[in-house]
Amino acid sequence: MKKLLTILLIITSYAMFAARPHPSDPKATPDAAKLYQKMLKLQQKGLMFGHQDAFAYGTGWYAEEGRSDVKDVCGDHPAIFGWELGHLELGDKYSLDSVYFDNIRKGIQDANKMGGINTISWHFRNVLTGGTAWDVTSKKTVASMLPGGEKHQVYLQYLDKLATFMLSLKTEKGTLIPVFFRPFHEHTGSWFWWGKNLCTVDEYKTLWRFTVNYLRNEKNLHHLLYAYSTDRFATEEEYLDRYPGDDLIDLLGFDLYDRGPEYASTLGNCAMMLTKIGAEKGKIVAVTEAGGPISKNTEWWTKTVLETLRSYHISYALVWRNPFNQPPRVAFGPYKGCPSEQDFVKFYNDPKTMFLKDIK
Repeated sequence: MKKLLTILLIITSYAMFAARPHPSDPKATPDAAKLYQKMLKLQQKGLMFGHQDAFAYGTGWYAEEGRSDVKDVCGDHPAIFGWELGHLELGDKYSLDSVYFDNIRKGIQDANKMGGINTISWHFRNVLTGGTAWDVTSKKTVASMLPGGEKHQVYLQYLDKLATFMLSLKTEKGTLIPVFFRPFHEHTGSWFWWGKNLCTVDEYKTLWRFTVNYLRNEKNLHHLLYAYSTDRFATEEEYLDRYPGDDLIDLLGFDLYDRGPEYASTLGNCAMMLTKIGAEKGKIVAVTEAGGPISKNTEWWTKTVLETLRSYHISYALVWRNPFNQPPRVAFGPYKGCPSEQDFVKFYNDPKTMFLKDIK
């Protein structure tokens, strides 16, 4: 009888484990798998708030230990911390947003230790022209990076530098910190060299597939979760047109900035379609970049963002950065003294939203 109970327990435990959603990487680290499962659960609970470079700087300040503009306003840090690695490929000491890579590493470690979640973008240089990520003068850049292309070896050097940094993201105990990696984003537009008018569908998908497989199989990176994010889209077919595959992607997102009166309806339509796609594929879904006229619209946080997203199971919405060296009017996140400061406090206090303390 005891033996039978033991067998049943093993079978039940295995079934429970097998039923757990797993990242796209079959060899994902235990912590990466836990983060993936945690995100799916939190997605059903509420909307996490994220901010780009939250620990790095803010409106009127730079590199102050433990500070974020978000905490200055509401008393808590964001749940999602966004980071940018542009210029890492050049061997520079600091990013294109003037943050030392050593400080980015520490910020990721600090956020992880506090229970926060990290997501990384990479606006790396145009390997063919030597220009910035916004250099769209050639339609041959992506093709040149692929195996057999004239700049393939240069791209491998870029990826090797990226891998070295990713492998340095460790806890005090020496375990690798799981992070979301979001390259080649907003590809439905054509303002980056990887945009839709700068490469073919097959070239874009091949770039994704080569990149992920190289990082997984050649560099042994299994603590990365991969995010695919478009700009605005009108149909599910448009969203998935350049989707590289379920075996590569863990998070489905879109970037959408408030440029006019149609923003709320567009945000809602994209959220509705994405939650449907995410449910069908069993993927995390998010608004991976956002921002609006928070210096003019004093109820943007509650009336535009929260009212629109309240009905959907979106894991998080991340707003872009608050530059330390530019006027406050260009900030995308809240800051002390912002015209929409009190509205953000209402946004924070709403049961739907989640910040760092809510996800520990």
